[in-house]
Amino acid sequence: QEQLVESGGDSVQPGGSLRLSCAVSGVTVDSYAIGWFRQAPGKEREFVAGITWTKSEQQYADFAKARFTVSKDNVKKTAYLQMNSLKPEDTAVYYCAGKEWGTQVHLTEGAYDYWGQGTQVTVSS
Repeated sequence: QEQLVESGGDSVQPGGSLRLSCAVSGVTVDSYAIGWFRQAPGKEREFVAGITWTKSEQQYADFAKARFTVSKDNVKKTAYLQMNSLKPEDTAVYYCAGKEWGTQVHLTEGAYDYWGQGTQVTVSS
């Protein structure tokens, strides 16, 4: 059984930082890709960043390039999303998603096979 579990969401002030974690279990294929998405209240879910498991190839949404960094730990089987200089507009539920046999990061929800439950990030004064 494949499972993704997000953690690390919190309430922070503007300019603060958070690191989200995505623990992956039950994956047996060699190629895998992780994507991070977010959904703000009343908004559509949007791509944030992603990484491939073997080569660590990365992709970022335009709004994330200067402030966010995606990484992974192969031993812990965990992907991370480091978020710096957080803004109120970053407030959303953040999800990680997995794609089996993924050799590149995909930017659309439909490409992914498994999803975590999400973790809430709130940025406010």
